Amino acid sequence: MVRKQVYIKSRQETNLKRQARALGITEAEVIRRAIDRQMISVRLGSKDKKAWEREKAFITKRMAKGPTLGGRQWRREDAYEERLMRYGR
Repeated sequence: MVRKQVYIKSRQETNLKRQARALGITEAEVIRRAIDRQMISVRLGSKDKKAWEREKAFITKRMAKGPTLGGRQWRREDAYEERLMRYGR
């Protein structure tokens, strides 16, 4: 392992201690896990960038067409009522 020294805010220290105590692990382990989660999140975000670009292009193209003629044929309340009837309250 490599030793790193960082400065954190008081509230971060309080949260760090609380989390370590709750999980029964060291503060260092909480930090290592947080770094791992962050790195996974960054990797996943970059993988989906092309998918997001395709979706954004679709949305832009759809918006350029303007509103659908005639509007929608249903009311939002009707959709909720149907769902409640189907799945219960």
